[in-house]
Amino acid sequence: QMTLVESGGGLVQAGGSLRLSCVASGRTFNSYAMGWFRQASGKEREFVAAISWSGNTISYLNSVKGRFTISRSNAKNTVYLQMNSLKSEDTAVYYCAAGPKVAIMHDEYDYWGQGTQVTVSS
Repeated sequence: QMTLVESGGGLVQAGGSLRLSCVASGRTFNSYAMGWFRQASGKEREFVAAISWSGNTISYLNSVKGRFTISRSNAKNTVYLQMNSLKSEDTAVYYCAAGPKVAIMHDEYDYWGQGTQVTVSS
Protein backbone atom coordinates (compact mmCIF):
# COMPACT_ATOMS: atom_id res chain seq x y z
CA GLN A 1 0.00 0.00 0.00
CA MET A 2 1.19 3.51 -0.78
CA THR A 3 -0.10 6.64 0.91
CA LEU A 4 0.00 9.92 -0.97
CA VAL A 5 -0.55 13.30 0.67
CA GLU A 6 -0.89 16.46 -1.39
CA SER A 7 -0.29 19.99 -0.19
CA GLY A 8 0.21 23.47 -1.58
CA GLY A 9 -3.22 24.27 -2.91
CA GLY A 10 -5.01 27.51 -2.19
CA LEU A 11 -6.56 30.65 -3.59
CA VAL A 12 -4.54 32.65 -6.11
CA GLN A 13 -5.28 35.42 -8.57
CA ALA A 14 -5.16 34.78 -12.29
CA GLY A 15 -1.60 35.02 -13.52
CA GLY A 16 -0.21 33.87 -10.20
CA SER A 17 1.69 30.72 -9.24
CA LEU A 18 1.38 27.79 -6.88
CA ARG A 19 3.54 24.76 -6.24
CA LEU A 20 1.84 21.54 -5.30
CA SER A 21 3.68 18.79 -3.46
CA CYS A 22 2.81 15.15 -2.99
CA VAL A 23 4.66 13.06 -0.42
CA ALA A 24 4.58 9.30 -0.72
CA SER A 25 5.04 6.66 1.94
CA GLY A 26 4.63 2.93 2.31
CA ARG A 27 6.10 1.70 -0.97
CA THR A 28 9.30 2.23 -2.92
CA PHE A 29 8.64 5.64 -4.42
CA ASN A 30 11.28 5.38 -7.11
CA SER A 31 9.58 2.29 -8.54
CA TYR A 32 6.54 4.29 -9.60
CA ALA A 33 5.61 6.79 -12.23
CA MET A 34 3.75 9.72 -10.72
CA GLY A 35 0.90 11.69 -12.16
CA TRP A 36 -1.17 14.76 -11.41
CA PHE A 37 -4.85 14.86 -12.27
CA ARG A 38 -7.51 17.45 -11.58
CA GLN A 39 -11.26 17.48 -11.26
CA ALA A 40 -13.31 20.63 -11.59
CA SER A 41 -16.76 20.81 -10.08
CA GLY A 42 -19.23 18.90 -12.25
CA LYS A 43 -16.54 17.58 -14.58
CA GLU A 44 -14.65 14.34 -15.01
CA ARG A 45 -11.17 13.81 -13.64
CA GLU A 46 -8.59 15.08 -16.13
CA PHE A 47 -4.93 14.21 -16.69
CA VAL A 48 -2.56 17.12 -16.08
CA ALA A 49 1.00 15.78 -16.05
CA ALA A 50 3.03 12.67 -15.35
CA ILE A 51 6.68 11.76 -14.83
CA SER A 52 8.46 8.42 -14.98
CA TRP A 53 10.36 6.96 -12.04
CA SER A 54 13.64 8.23 -13.50
CA GLY A 55 12.28 11.61 -14.57
CA ASN A 56 13.29 10.90 -18.16
CA THR A 57 9.76 10.66 -19.50
CA ILE A 58 7.31 13.50 -18.92
CA SER A 59 3.88 14.14 -20.36
CA TYR A 60 1.56 17.15 -20.10
CA LEU A 61 -1.98 18.09 -20.93
CA ASN A 62 -1.74 20.42 -23.92
CA SER A 63 -3.44 23.30 -22.17
CA VAL A 64 -0.84 23.38 -19.38
CA LYS A 65 2.30 22.99 -21.51
CA GLY A 66 4.64 25.91 -20.96
CA ARG A 67 2.84 26.89 -17.74
CA PHE A 68 3.10 23.80 -15.50
CA THR A 69 6.21 21.80 -14.65
CA ILE A 70 6.22 18.38 -13.03
CA SER A 71 9.31 17.19 -11.18
CA ARG A 72 10.24 14.68 -8.53
CA SER A 73 12.77 14.05 -5.80
CA ASN A 74 13.23 10.35 -5.17
CA ALA A 75 15.39 11.20 -2.16
CA LYS A 76 12.42 13.01 -0.61
CA ASN A 77 9.68 10.67 -1.89
CA THR A 78 8.01 13.74 -3.33
CA VAL A 79 6.55 14.82 -6.64
CA TYR A 80 5.90 18.47 -7.43
CA LEU A 81 3.71 20.44 -9.78
CA GLN A 82 4.85 24.01 -10.34
CA MET A 83 1.95 25.98 -11.78
CA ASN A 84 2.59 29.39 -13.31
CA SER A 85 0.39 31.82 -15.23
CA LEU A 86 -2.67 30.30 -13.62
CA LYS A 87 -6.05 30.78 -15.25
CA SER A 88 -9.56 30.52 -13.88
CA GLU A 89 -10.04 27.32 -15.86
CA ASP A 90 -7.27 25.71 -13.79
CA THR A 91 -9.58 25.80 -10.77
CA ALA A 92 -10.07 22.23 -9.57
CA VAL A 93 -9.16 19.69 -6.95
CA TYR A 94 -5.71 18.39 -7.83
CA TYR A 95 -4.79 14.78 -7.12
CA CYS A 96 -1.49 12.98 -7.30
CA ALA A 97 -1.34 9.34 -8.29
CA ALA A 98 1.22 6.53 -8.53
CA GLY A 99 1.34 3.83 -11.16
CA PRO A 100 3.64 1.50 -13.09
CA LYS A 101 4.16 3.83 -16.06
CA VAL A 102 3.45 7.31 -17.40
CA ALA A 103 -0.15 7.26 -18.58
CA ILE A 104 -2.95 9.72 -19.22
CA MET A 105 -5.82 7.45 -18.18
CA HIS A 106 -6.67 7.56 -14.51
CA ASP A 107 -7.36 3.82 -14.34
CA GLU A 108 -3.67 3.16 -15.11
CA TYR A 109 -2.76 4.43 -11.65
CA ASP A 110 -2.88 2.29 -8.53
CA TYR A 111 -2.69 4.79 -5.68
CA TRP A 112 -4.28 8.18 -5.17
CA GLY A 113 -4.05 11.04 -2.74
CA GLN A 114 -7.01 12.85 -1.21
CA GLY A 115 -6.56 15.96 -3.30
CA THR A 116 -5.84 19.63 -2.72
CA GLN A 117 -8.07 22.48 -3.84
CA VAL A 118 -6.72 25.08 -6.26
CA THR A 119 -8.90 28.11 -6.85
CA VAL A 120 -7.90 30.78 -9.36
CA SER A 121 -9.81 34.03 -9.16
CA SER A 122 -10.19 36.17 -12.26
